[in-house]
Amino acid sequence: MQGTGQETPQAAYAPTDRTVPTRAAQRAAYDRETVHAILDAGYLCHLGFVRDGAPVVLPTLYGRVGERLYVHGSTGSRPLRMTGTADPGLPVCLTVTHVDGLVLARSAFHHSINYRSVVVHGVAHEVTDPEERRTALDAVVDQVVPGRSADSRPANRKELAATAVIRLDLDEVSAKIRTGGVNDEPEDLALPYWAGVVPVHTAYGTPLADADLAPDTGLPAYLAHPAGEAEALN
Repeated sequence: MQGTGQETPQAAYAPTDRTVPTRAAQRAAYDRETVHAILDAGYLCHLGFVRDGAPVVLPTLYGRVGERLYVHGSTGSRPLRMTGTADPGLPVCLTVTHVDGLVLARSAFHHSINYRSVVVHGVAHEVTDPEERRTALDAVVDQVVPGRSADSRPANRKELAATAVIRLDLDEVSAKIRTGGVNDEPEDLALPYWAGVVPVHTAYGTPLADADLAPDTGLPAYLAHPAGEAEALN
């Protein structure tokens, strides 16, 4: 949802043992502007938790509202069910990553990617308040396509009963970013191998209308963008 106007300038997130990288610590960032920008540019996260003593990581959609992230799913979903029964909640690790470029070096060792990522550690809690649940569900929809929640039928009572929502506060958080080019060894610069960066971009195709679309239903303004312009939906 890219925030809600509730935000005010705040100090950076405090680094912790879990949010300070053991490698390339200079790429880490803790300021809220950077963290929020990375979160707002995406909508797919990976949610990690421990189930029966073993780690589990699931891909899912999320929405940001100020200093909180919301994740939704079926009430039958194992992690969402566990969040509702755990006391005081379910310890989780949530990650979001964007790939911006493939860094091809002369040596195999120095191949890399340019990326932006956020890692959030914390305790997830089930959202039971009806108003907060609706806010959270709207946020998840708008995170994917801004403005979409106001242009679709809200969930009815039956659908809400089948949907679980969990909340994760942005407290123990870090961003990590790699930019730039190849970091080859000086002695490898004369090798006859191509080196450089292949940019990676998200692109959207032309929207395809549903076959059963009601007559005279036009393309919404938020989708009326040239194919390939990722910025129109981010």
